[in-house]
Amino acid sequence: MTSGQRGGGRTDAGQITVMLVGFFLVIGLLAAVVIDASAAYLRRQSLGNLADGAALAAADGVQGSQTYAGGLDDSAVIDVAVARRLVGDYLSGTGALTENPGLRWEVSRAGDSVLVRLTAPMTLPLPPPGWDGGTLVAGEAQVLLRVD
Repeated sequence: MTSGQRGGGRTDAGQITVMLVGFFLVIGLLAAVVIDASAAYLRRQSLGNLADGAALAAADGVQGSQTYAGGLDDSAVIDVAVARRLVGDYLSGTGALTENPGLRWEVSRAGDSVLVRLTAPMTLPLPPPGWDGGTLVAGEAQVLLRVD
């Protein structure tokens, strides 16, 4: 009996190869998940920063127009249509609409604050098998309009 054989003539040859292939598959899948998650996180951060600027532009425009038209009391009255137009002007003025094709925005108000939510499609760098590779990423910001 040789040293590579045990009992019924079976050998252990090739077991390490199967294990190494399995490890490389697991490492490859983990790398794909980390790369995709990182890309989505960075895109969400970018949209969040863009939403911050848009919400501030909307708040500044709403407060400015009301201040010059008749003054403010304790809080500014938010006109969603005006805020939506100001957000659109901000996004087109910064070039965000051309840099982010498919960018959509929603403007709403909650009491005396303006809420801006941006969504944009994103193609994942390493999409999982069977997935088209596209997903929606969102970022939002809220600005409180209070006069002190």
